[in-house]
Amino acid sequence: MMTRREFLKGCAAVGASALMLSLPSRVDRLYAQGKSPAPIQPAADPSARKSPDLVAVRGGSQSSRLDRAMQEFGGIGTFVRKGQTVVIKPNIGWSQEPQVAANTNPELVKRLVEHCLEAGAAKVWVFDHSCDNGPRSYRDSKIESYAKSAGAVVVPGDNSSHYQMVSIPGAVALKRAKFHELALEADVFINVPVLKDHSGAGMTCAMKNLMGAVWDRGEFHRLGLDQCIADVGLWRKPILNIVDAGKVMLSGGPRGYASSRYAEPQLLIASRDIVAVDTVSAMTLGRTPGEFGYIAMAERANLGTTKIAELDIRRLSI
Repeated sequence: MMTRREFLKGCAAVGASALMLSLPSRVDRLYAQGKSPAPIQPAADPSARKSPDLVAVRGGSQSSRLDRAMQEFGGIGTFVRKGQTVVIKPNIGWSQEPQVAANTNPELVKRLVEHCLEAGAAKVWVFDHSCDNGPRSYRDSKIESYAKSAGAVVVPGDNSSHYQMVSIPGAVALKRAKFHELALEADVFINVPVLKDHSGAGMTCAMKNLMGAVWDRGEFHRLGLDQCIADVGLWRKPILNIVDAGKVMLSGGPRGYASSRYAEPQLLIASRDIVAVDTVSAMTLGRTPGEFGYIAMAERANLGTTKIAELDIRRLSI
């Protein structure tokens, strides 16, 4: 006869399995909303092909998904020109190994660095203001070693001398903040978050990842988290947002625990539009953009759109 403890344990296992199975099915439904384009044919003039508003790629590896997305955009040269300096801002918030999916996957960061340097970037920097100990987070996430192996300069994010106070025009709550100097000065700013659960904000993705470019994140909580997340996007729009949704933490975020649940949709989402990226990411989690106050606030501030049906979205599979 099954004991009460065995019954409850079984129910918990079924619930976890349902969550893990539901996310891939949500991705399937998103893909069913539009048709993937035909394979790209070489063109004499690649610039003649219209660049999409958003690209979603599933299947393959972290590197192959990025390669396919960049191909759809017409190459990384669409965003990075020869001689420019580039700063890549992944999520390196936690001293966790890559399999925990608390940070951006290091393989994705490495491949993006390679793309930028192949396009002729003069220098590529990588940084984040970690929540855990900075050096340990850089090490344990493997992002430091992977980025350096690709030729990037990895810069600490835990030194206040690297931050400069600036005003944020149009901000409602966060009118001034100290931003990392690289995010202010580099020619090109690329935002590379990981999609995951967050106990406070509900979801961590592209907009919230910008908090890692700010020195005093306590201000966000003192002044109102949602509005500050929207405000921080006003200081500088990333030229490109690339979401790592290869392995997604469904519970226990943002740091992750042994009890955290996961799904592996093997997905990458990329767009210039930070609001559209967060909208699609929320839908991937089975949520609506209306559940996140900062998404609506950012749309009102003209940072992007939630009206994804009006966008040119390329849904690709490897």
